[in-house]
Amino acid sequence: MTGASSGIGAEFAVRLARAGADLTLVARREDRLKQLAADLAEAHGVRVDVLALDLGDEAGLETACARLAETGDHAVDLLVNCAGYGSTGYFRELSLERETHQIRVNLLAPVALTHAALDRMSGRGHGGILNVSSIVSGLPMPKSAVYGASKAFLGSFGESLYMEARRSGVHVTTVRTGLVRTEFHDAAGLDTAGLPKMAWLTPEQVVAPALKAVAKGRAFVTPGAMNRMQPYFLAATPRPLLQAVVRRMYRV
Repeated sequence: MTGASSGIGAEFAVRLARAGADLTLVARREDRLKQLAADLAEAHGVRVDVLALDLGDEAGLETACARLAETGDHAVDLLVNCAGYGSTGYFRELSLERETHQIRVNLLAPVALTHAALDRMSGRGHGGILNVSSIVSGLPMPKSAVYGASKAFLGSFGESLYMEARRSGVHVTTVRTGLVRTEFHDAAGLDTAGLPKMAWLTPEQVVAPALKAVAKGRAFVTPGAMNRMQPYFLAATPRPLLQAVVRRMYRV
């Protein structure tokens, strides 16, 4: 499970440990991972391994992929691709190094990890993969162009793999999150003051339906009643009108 040190990723760890699953937690912040691992092992009697690494680093990603290749008692039955981050600002003004690193974490890492997981899971005839995307995947995202594009990629990638893998016994599910109360927005420098309070979800409200969806073999899950209406809104809205609404929202 990637992105496990906080927010949605940490909640996935809590839910799965509560269900009796052994875990491998992946994130950069080793102190947080070790504390979470110790808490879960003590509370639920499960084995919790920690891989403190940067998925945007080639060596770190190779280490995570190697973990997915293990067999026997260490075989991975569910991969949760939750790691990711965003940035805010006009693309031309942002650090290319940081935007490239964001692409490696948000795109290359889930592609590589999913490839490694699918190979093993298909051979065993069962398994699950959860990719955490966003409802912004269907929208243009000025001032967060790389992040928005990465989530659009994950949506298409996940749906395609769902169709490829469904007869192999492997369930590939894409989670389209909306506004979730985590550290994400502060880390990305996003101002959330004007966003509607009723639209926010907790990590618990995202993780519970996500785990149910992958267990049932669904292609997509969109937690939150308001969020579930968005695909229908997007389908019914002419693109020029949608662009006009987004321009007004983001003041571009």
